[in-house]
Amino acid sequence: MELVGTSQKTVTAREAGLVSCTRCTRAWPIETEICGRCGAKLVSRDQTSLQRVWALWLVGIMCYVPSNIYPMLRTEQLFSVSESTIVGGAVELAQYGSYGVAGIILFASVAIPLGKFWAIAFLAVSVKQKGGFASQHRLLMYEVVEYIGRWSMIDIFVVAILSALVQLQGLASITPGPAAFFFALSVIFTMLSAQAFDPRMIWDVQADDDGAVVND
Repeated sequence: MELVGTSQKTVTAREAGLVSCTRCTRAWPIETEICGRCGAKLVSRDQTSLQRVWALWLVGIMCYVPSNIYPMLRTEQLFSVSESTIVGGAVELAQYGSYGVAGIILFASVAIPLGKFWAIAFLAVSVKQKGGFASQHRLLMYEVVEYIGRWSMIDIFVVAILSALVQLQGLASITPGPAAFFFALSVIFTMLSAQAFDPRMIWDVQADDDGAVVND
């Protein structure tokens, strides 16, 4: 921190001549190329970050669409076969009175994925624009997206458990539908897209905003 009169000015690692390892968080002189602790490559800013973010984001969207169109579960009972999509299965559960389970499925399989797509796109766009959203709020959004990524496979876990448990010889069986494959791919690519984002760009926007205010 650098004291200016009675106010405090935040000094970034780049301004201090330092670069932080994104793997182990150790700080090194900015000219260092390889982290001496974990061996990771050190870069002050990942210039190709946004390109990877958008590429993986688009693939995730492309996989998410068929995951909601194709059936997630295929149920065979004696001589009848029924298939249900994510939303269709939730609606059926609600009709049978299982509102809580239906709500969890819709939240985990529809609301969270759509929210993650929106949040990642917003972050990628906002770091290229000055003003608007506070940097602290951007960072909080990024951390939330990173945190909920581990819970995004809830639907796939439920399908796997049901497929393993409901296998009654000749009476009933449950098998995953093609939507399970696309949903898993969508979750994976969305997580990779979030991980490809370089959060240090958030503070670059704030530094530009602070510089603009000083110049004014």
